[in-house]
Amino acid sequence: MTRHRNLRHVVAICILSVFIIGTSVPQLIQKRPQSFDHTYTAYGELLHRYIAGTRVNYTHLTRDRVALDAVAADIGIVSEDEFKSWTREEQIAYWINAYNIFTLQAIVNHYPIRRRWFSWLTFSPHNSIKQIPGVWTGLQWHGAGHELTLDEIEHGILRKQYDEPRIHFAVNCAAISCPPLRSEPYIGIQLDEQLSQAARDFLNSDLGLQIDGSTLLVSKIFDWYGEDFFSNYAESIDTKYSSLEQAILGFVAAYGPLEAVRLIQDEMARIKFLKYNWALNDNSPD
Repeated sequence: MTRHRNLRHVVAICILSVFIIGTSVPQLIQKRPQSFDHTYTAYGELLHRYIAGTRVNYTHLTRDRVALDAVAADIGIVSEDEFKSWTREEQIAYWINAYNIFTLQAIVNHYPIRRRWFSWLTFSPHNSIKQIPGVWTGLQWHGAGHELTLDEIEHGILRKQYDEPRIHFAVNCAAISCPPLRSEPYIGIQLDEQLSQAARDFLNSDLGLQIDGSTLLVSKIFDWYGEDFFSNYAESIDTKYSSLEQAILGFVAAYGPLEAVRLIQDEMARIKFLKYNWALNDNSPD
């Protein structure tokens, strides 16, 4: 009798254990955090749908607001600890994509953009991102466990922490003269190639570089952020040029068209800056 009673106890315990494990496993699976998608699949699909050439169809993007908000939410759920565990390239890709996604959200939140009554003081186009109050310094976005403005992402993180000047051709300010928003996300394992291609594409376009005789007319971006290029690109250029000119010419020599490179090698190049067009990079039908 004792043996049978002990056997029944063992069987009961086994059944109870199976029941407990069976009910707990789904809960554990459900609570386990999903790993971050470093390929940015959903964001990539959004870009493919609404980018044509160098412009964005904001009219159609506005109608797909749920998808845009979901992409931004994916950026926002990353914790500071998780972010710190990533490679340098994954971190840079994250902040570039975050900046561009948040810029899209800022545009969609205010689309169609209307001229502010005092904007004539800055001579900004009526549909410029500059018409949005506090777009770079006031609006807050959530990323890597922090509330940040676009300026804090660009200047306080990307420029300050990573010493990677090619980011200037990856972040998009939604203006016609800005390096265009690419139709693919930036991805850590492809970052170096993607940043180099973005730089080449911009310098081989009329927005980035025009040649007039021996004069190189370059984007105003080089005037604003020329110091970012100095440590990596200036030393190959003759010291007869100013430090700003050395930085710019060194970068153009690395990524610019052959005609510009020859002018630089012959020490004949002069630099001027192109006018910046702040009109919205919109290809929506009128």
